[in-house]
Amino acid sequence: MERRTLANRWETEQWEAVAVIPDTGNTEPSLISEDSASARWLHPGYEVTLRRDEGEGYFLNVTSAEPRLFVQWQMEDDRAVPHLVSASYDEASTWMDAGDQVDPVPMAPELVLWLGDYVRDNYRPEPKKRIRPRSFMHPKDRAKG
Repeated sequence: MERRTLANRWETEQWEAVAVIPDTGNTEPSLISEDSASARWLHPGYEVTLRRDEGEGYFLNVTSAEPRLFVQWQMEDDRAVPHLVSASYDEASTWMDAGDQVDPVPMAPELVLWLGDYVRDNYRPEPKKRIRPRSFMHPKDRAKG
């Protein structure tokens, strides 16, 4: 998590998730860099768990131009603390709809490959249904539907 100092009379700082990195073996949050303009904190212990019911969200992510991980976080004692990490567009959207703070961060290439393998092995997009254009319907049938 990164805190940046702002020159703004309404807000003095801004927090943002900036990266998800592989496990370093740390067990406690730690300050990893700080200067007058910013500070970065490492919060260990989060897992990205893939679930079959999120297949479409993973598919949308891994087939996008820039696959992302999504970090859901909250302010606690004047510091931003991550709570969940997901690779699913749909799950991140649900968190945002609930009013949670969610930041996308770049997904490491090895995780893109891992997610792509999972999607290939576990997800099949729904076939697109052809919708008959309404102009080809009889006028009395257009009102039905």
